[in-house]
Amino acid sequence: MSILNVLMTSERAFVAVDTLAQDAVTGETSEGAKLLLIPQHNIVVAARGSGQFFLRVYQLCLEASFRKAFSIEQIMREVGPVMDQLWPQYVQAAQDANMNLDQLQSEIVVVGWSKAQGQIVGTAYAKSTVEQPTHVAELVGGIAAPGQPLRDLPDSFHPDAILAAGRRQAEYVNAEEGRHVAGGRIIAAFLQRGEAIVRDLGAV
Repeated sequence: MSILNVLMTSERAFVAVDTLAQDAVTGETSEGAKLLLIPQHNIVVAARGSGQFFLRVYQLCLEASFRKAFSIEQIMREVGPVMDQLWPQYVQAAQDANMNLDQLQSEIVVVGWSKAQGQIVGTAYAKSTVEQPTHVAELVGGIAAPGQPLRDLPDSFHPDAILAAGRRQAEYVNAEEGRHVAGGRIIAAFLQRGEAIVRDLGAV
């Protein structure tokens, strides 16, 4: 499990992730894209958990963004049901690969500019079992995952503070898991009306 942080106001937001990726079968590590843009609509889709599952959800979001009447509100309503629809296929693929099903989980956020509301909006989604529907929650102010190591830190949009928070979280989650599950570099997308910028903030 890796790092996923969001901080939002009505006018701007950042979404930050680490880049450590690990092949579930071989254990081989690499750098993965856990944060991707839908730039024509000022939207970020990001995740922690399964990279392959995230990429499939992102692909469907990107395809939906080509609709003539596309809106972020529409896509935020659709992501939860899409995750529920895709999850059995993901579980079956994990079984075929002899993966530990207890480790299957995905947390995804969609954050961006709402033309209808004239402000930044966001929604978080969490999925771990076939039996339970995707948990969907409106993002108010943001989210930090894992949040425990950041409880005494003030919120900040400054890149140095975002990087420092990611380093603290990586140390925490790696200790909790007893293995290296977060690391690489911290990548952050900064959003406001008419602008979406992705920055590499530095090594974890």
